[in-house]
Amino acid sequence: MRIISGKFRGKKISHTNSSTTRPLRDYVKENIFNIIVHEKNTKFNLDGANILDLYSGTGSFGIECLSRNAKNVVFVERCPLAFSILRKNIANLKLTNKSELIFLDIENYLEKSNIKSKFDLIFLDPPYKDNTYIEVINLIKKKKIFNKSHKIIIHREKNSEEELNKILKIDLFKNYGRSKIIFGSF
Repeated sequence: MRIISGKFRGKKISHTNSSTTRPLRDYVKENIFNIIVHEKNTKFNLDGANILDLYSGTGSFGIECLSRNAKNVVFVERCPLAFSILRKNIANLKLTNKSELIFLDIENYLEKSNIKSKFDLIFLDPPYKDNTYIEVINLIKKKKIFNKSHKIIIHREKNSEEELNKILKIDLFKNYGRSKIIFGSF
């Protein structure tokens, strides 16, 4: 796994081969960032942005954001192995001052934490078989932890059939192999 662009371009980050954590493939990540930078409906400036990386795994998405000048990233992960690797990746790249690492179930983080930040970009990469992430989206909306011009990006299995248009304004769907990427906002 590598960082695609920005100040850490080409640097490798560690990942897990665990069956409970699915890494975000480089070509999918690269396409997400191409869409963020170039697509009219989803254009987003990462410079100085506050990012919330939910189901962050070993941190591939959030680290890519930091490499591209995001102000800070809150990483939330509950798998002990993935969290351990995430912590090492952040330390190895000397990003601890721009990162907040939360080892907690996402619902507990959203419900019980006193979240003072408003996020510009929220990325969700739940396990493919997990549909509880829809409750997570509802919690984000209820807590209003997003800025006015926010973006939400969701990574799902291509054949998943959730009705997200009832809770999100969908800007774009893209398929990449087995992956489906959904861009939207509230």
